[in-house]
Amino acid sequence: MSDTDTADPAIAPIKRPTRWHIAVFLAPAVLVYTAIMILPLIETLRLSLYNLVDGQTAFVGLSNFVTLFSDPRLSASFWNALGNNLIFFVIHMLVQNPVGIALAAMLSIPKLRFATFYRTAIFVPTLLSFVIVGFIWKLILSPIWGIAPGMLDMVGLKWLFAPWLGRPDSALIAVSLISVWQYVGIPMMLIYAALLNIPEEVLEAAECDGITGWSQFWKIKLPLILPSIGIISILTFVGNFNAFDLIYTVQGALAGPDGSTDILGTLLYRTFFGFQNQMGDRSMGATIATVMFLIILAGVSLYLFVIQRRMRRYQF
Repeated sequence: MSDTDTADPAIAPIKRPTRWHIAVFLAPAVLVYTAIMILPLIETLRLSLYNLVDGQTAFVGLSNFVTLFSDPRLSASFWNALGNNLIFFVIHMLVQNPVGIALAAMLSIPKLRFATFYRTAIFVPTLLSFVIVGFIWKLILSPIWGIAPGMLDMVGLKWLFAPWLGRPDSALIAVSLISVWQYVGIPMMLIYAALLNIPEEVLEAAECDGITGWSQFWKIKLPLILPSIGIISILTFVGNFNAFDLIYTVQGALAGPDGSTDILGTLLYRTFFGFQNQMGDRSMGATIATVMFLIILAGVSLYLFVIQRRMRRYQF
């Protein structure tokens, strides 16, 4: 007769204790996140469906969205800001992320001297306040008292200098490159961590097959860090379509000259709070914020449900 047949049926199975301490430790973070993120988001979405009618707040449905896309002044400002935002994002994708990947690849070279110093020096601007960064670069690029003309003159390239921040055709590119300079350390460190996480056995097998140097990076390492590159790309997308601070610091709330650096964040600020002679409109500002939320939600959903599924094959 087996032990199972002789077991006492009255003996109840041992119940695991409820882990209430997990909820206790999570509660403060959940409450703070709900208070400063979830509730304001819900209120913003709600406010976009209301407006003042005869001096009273009334539900207007999608009327605010119709106004945003049909009113000549609002529509022109919105599409200009959206176009500038796309350019801002593309510059980061084509400059910041490839440069970050290249820097991470060079810093991961085992025999590189002073690698720790280089990592720290490149990452430090990320820790600086956007106010400091904007003010410093305004001083550097100033045609009156800036040091950029003198530095270019030292290498015989003074003829290249122009008031980049004051010209409509170059202001957005200049501000975008300032942002790239400040935040290139983030993709560099993420890719660097991903490169260090590649198993040594894979690299040793590649070396046995004669794949070394940059050939090893392109054929072995790059495919293995594609998931990290995908995460960096979606973080860049979300960060760029939430951008506001640096452009506000460098170019002001009007995002000049002539709105050439105006993005959705600065347009939202002027519309919601008002600026100079422009009166603030909370409902229309919430409408612009809702459109920004929907754009970011669409981009994140595309990554999570389409792109990420195809990248899982490269994960260990």
